[in-house]
Amino acid sequence: MASSFVVPSLSRSSQTDEKAVVVQMDPVASRRRPSPAETNELLVVLGIPVYKLSPLGQFLTLCSGILSFYLLYGYVQEWIFRTEGLKPFGLYLTLVQFGFYTIFGSVEFRMREDATRRIPLRTYTLLAFLTVSTMGLSNASLGYLNYPTQVIFKCCKLIPVMIGGIFIQNKRYGMIDFSAVVCMSAGLVLFTLADSSVSPNFDKTGVVFISSALCADAIIGNVQEKTMKAYSASNTEVVLYSYGIGFIYLLFCLVLNGGLVDAFRAYAKNPLKTYGLAAVFSITGYLGILFVLALVRSFGALLAVTVTTFRKAISIILSFLFFTKPFTLQ
Repeated sequence: MASSFVVPSLSRSSQTDEKAVVVQMDPVASRRRPSPAETNELLVVLGIPVYKLSPLGQFLTLCSGILSFYLLYGYVQEWIFRTEGLKPFGLYLTLVQFGFYTIFGSVEFRMREDATRRIPLRTYTLLAFLTVSTMGLSNASLGYLNYPTQVIFKCCKLIPVMIGGIFIQNKRYGMIDFSAVVCMSAGLVLFTLADSSVSPNFDKTGVVFISSALCADAIIGNVQEKTMKAYSASNTEVVLYSYGIGFIYLLFCLVLNGGLVDAFRAYAKNPLKTYGLAAVFSITGYLGILFVLALVRSFGALLAVTVTTFRKAISIILSFLFFTKPFTLQ
């Protein structure tokens, strides 16, 4: 049955040559080949031995995890930004989120038998900067755009991810891959034109923020795929160091711009609700990331982004169902 399943086989057609995966920063680590046991361990997500499944089974299992956790993630995210007084503090929410991710990753990483870092710290400093950029600017954009518009813009990340795959990993994509990107871009243009005419919450600053986040997305998925394969690093290690270093970046930025105290006071007015929602937001996001990284490892960055884009389409539908917004046929 797996042989007739189209999507995973497409991803194989766009895989890099083995030589293109090698990272030059540490040639010795790059040449190391993981043992079968290590490879299997890297495809265990939340105790689920994904490596035992067929390609179709792996794809459906990972997709189910992504959809389940990220649908709740998106709902809670919009709930937070619709709470009075919290809208201007998107970066602080990202700081809290990164703090939770670091705690979760540290606990899980220390439970592993081989709790050693494999990817160089200099690579993580880049990944952390890109992660802070894409998540921080994405959260901050919600202060200027309504949620469906922000989600539609994020759906456009297929374009930068594909471009990044071509230049960073020397990948070759098929016609179906390009067709998916064209369709998603057309949807972005149509929705944005409609939203700008019916919704008062459409601001150029928000467009700049979310566009910058997409530029970071063009690099981060491909760098993650390339380094995880080159160094045989676990998903937990990537999350721990990327978000741990990112937490330091964010804290430094908030202290510099003077926004830390105001954000802390705003969240302290109703800490049970604000930090409770932030905790649920972070837990669902962390679990979703583990499934996304496993999908990146197994089928590549472009297919993983396509799946998360499909999730965003469902998030838009739920957003219109649960939160009242202007709506037109377009």
